[in-house]
Amino acid sequence: MTVAAILSTKGGDVLTIESGTLVREAVTMLADRRIGALPVVRDGAVVGIMSERDVIYRLRSDGAAVLDWAVERIMTAPAIAVQPDHDIMGALSLMTKRRIRHLPVLDGDRIVGIVSIGDLVKHRMDKIEREAADLLNYIQSA
Repeated sequence: MTVAAILSTKGGDVLTIESGTLVREAVTMLADRRIGALPVVRDGAVVGIMSERDVIYRLRSDGAAVLDWAVERIMTAPAIAVQPDHDIMGALSLMTKRRIRHLPVLDGDRIVGIVSIGDLVKHRMDKIEREAADLLNYIQSA
């Protein structure tokens, strides 16, 4: 199963933020949308990702002045991304190894979606539950 399968049910709408946007505006977007990260774009290309962790780490090290910086000063770059045909288990492994929670999905240079570790785990759990139900039905029908 691939990341494209998750996007087919989740949808490909992705909220992005321009690299020159102020961190305080990005924080407002994260809070208003109740999301944990925003892909950062410059000239239409993904150049990084800004997560709530990036904000917290920089607030601790540099204080409230961070809120008036451009997002590009605190983002994680380059963004670790996958393509739609990337295997779900491979994406989970990548996120675990890199200790990240969000993966932009790119088709070439174009962003077509974003998946979170929650999306991937939910998909995996749904699959396990379906397999368990199928096995139970098989056993009960024997």
